[in-house]
Amino acid sequence: MLEKIAQLQAQAQADLAAVADGPQLEQFRIKYLGTKGALKDLMGLLKQVPADQKPQFGQRANALRQQLEAAFAQRQQELGTKAKSSTGPLLDVTEPGLPPKMGRNHVITQTIDDLIDVFGRMGFDIATGPEVEDEFHNFQALNIPLSHPARDPLDNFYIDDKHLLRSQTSTIQIRVMEKTPPPVRIVAMGRVYRPDEHDATHYSMFHQVEGLYVDRGVSMADLKSTLLQFVHVYFGPDTEVRLRPSFFPFTEPSAEMEVRIDLGNGPRWMELGGCGMVDPNVFKAVGYDPEIWTGWAFGLGIERLAMRKYGITDIRWLFENDVRFLRQF
Repeated sequence: MLEKIAQLQAQAQADLAAVADGPQLEQFRIKYLGTKGALKDLMGLLKQVPADQKPQFGQRANALRQQLEAAFAQRQQELGTKAKSSTGPLLDVTEPGLPPKMGRNHVITQTIDDLIDVFGRMGFDIATGPEVEDEFHNFQALNIPLSHPARDPLDNFYIDDKHLLRSQTSTIQIRVMEKTPPPVRIVAMGRVYRPDEHDATHYSMFHQVEGLYVDRGVSMADLKSTLLQFVHVYFGPDTEVRLRPSFFPFTEPSAEMEVRIDLGNGPRWMELGGCGMVDPNVFKAVGYDPEIWTGWAFGLGIERLAMRKYGITDIRWLFENDVRFLRQF
């Protein structure tokens, strides 16, 4: 066994003398000093050594390890490099560093911040609410009867028989009116969910901003002037906008607001959302007296606002998280 130590010492010295560069030195370290190297194997033979020779064997094996480690360190210094780093390109600290790439808000977040700023300057408070809703807040309080097609399970993401992912942020308006006496002036923002087929202008998850104003003597003229002022501030004074008569269970009369937009196939009218005077049945559901209070509400798609403002032609790009696209905004 002592002869094995002598043989290993001679072989290691010869191999170290032949080392000419960093990669070869690293191979030497792995072969002899590594966790699975020759010295580790040598120490594993200790149990086979006769009991009277074990002290001498252990001393000589440890001495060999110290000798090879010292020789390795000296050779490493002579070569002027560390073996571990010699397998790849060296770092030149004198070269100019790369500036860090600064992140930015997602275009949807930027749009939400812009909306908060615009409506905040118009005197609206910001309100939020839960994304998982019950049928009362999502349908009943909004004057949507059980027979209405909007409550069809195929048109909603139901969690159980009584709860679903909210299909509109109007639920936030109901929750605010339940807790707040009139007058009320809020905008509600958040994600909503509908199982729409994905195409250039539709997605199964999107964001809405909904406004609500309740006070004495509120009229449709107030609603129209507010929306026109918003569009001209947000999109510019030359933006073409129109209100087209429509129907919603929670407003009467109702209208759809559209702006003229070009998504690459020529100018056309694009719906941004619905609006109208709050139906008296909605006021009754939250405890407001419709003989005293009147109000209006509107709901706009935030993705569509962003698409119109930034010339985005496909809503799906907003959710693909391609940084080459997002860096443009």
